[in-house]
Amino acid sequence: MPPHVHSETVSWEFPVSLILALLFAAWLYLRGWIYLRSSPANIIPTWRAVSYSLGLLLVSTALGSPLAAYDHNLLTVHMIKHLLLMTVAPALILLGEPARVFWIGIPPFARRSLRRVSRPSPLRRFARMMTRPELCWTLSALTLVTWHIPALFTLGVRSATWHTLEQAMFFGAGLLFWWPVIQPWPSASTGPRWSLLLYLFLATLPCDILSGFLVFSDRVAYPAYLSSPRLFGFSVLEDQQCAAALMWTCVTLVYLAPAVIISSKLLAPRISHEHDLQQSQFSGGPVPQSAPGSLEVV
Repeated sequence: MPPHVHSETVSWEFPVSLILALLFAAWLYLRGWIYLRSSPANIIPTWRAVSYSLGLLLVSTALGSPLAAYDHNLLTVHMIKHLLLMTVAPALILLGEPARVFWIGIPPFARRSLRRVSRPSPLRRFARMMTRPELCWTLSALTLVTWHIPALFTLGVRSATWHTLEQAMFFGAGLLFWWPVIQPWPSASTGPRWSLLLYLFLATLPCDILSGFLVFSDRVAYPAYLSSPRLFGFSVLEDQQCAAALMWTCVTLVYLAPAVIISSKLLAPRISHEHDLQQSQFSGGPVPQSAPGSLEVV
């Protein structure tokens, strides 16, 4: 048989429980969003609801689509799932402000129960600690590096339980990583915004090191794929290089987007103030004073 497609070696089962969980999350969000849309404040615009829905769709694609069936046959597919679960979907979901919408969407008795549970100060201190940028960066980097150690990677390939744990940790680490950057409700800013540029830059380093090693290595890093049927004409080493190049490119572009947005917001007050200063000097008027705190972050 030619080496391109061996479809009979790949089986896929429809994950009913996963799809039901995602549909419930979508319904709960829609319930709260519709209520907020009807209020005068209208604090959740449509684009946030679209972002949240797209994030759930990507989670479903990574875990519940036929794509998941190729995970144990191609490292490239494994990397696509990893990028969806850890890099793209969590950011889109957090941009949808899910905590704020869920709070409105859940029944009143559940809201009262959650309010009583979250009232103790130790729980709040724990939540603040878990969303500190340094801890979020460390946990996401450790999750990435640990699950790409060949021994643990092989364990995830051969065991359904460990594979499920791996995917759950990828998604959880992704949510933690993006939390300080997006700062959804009810989080509060933990430092100057310019520090997030350093945060995003440092986050690329583990990915760059790992993907660089896989791209330029002349040996197979994950022997588990040696016994897998070859699909689409990829050799094991070519598959490894393709997966690493995909990771390298995607992570760089995804992290660059918020860095550009943050930089433009940091520079906007200074540019506006300098423009007003030039206009005042040209017209001979008084020199305008900058708004309090507008230049403190640059």
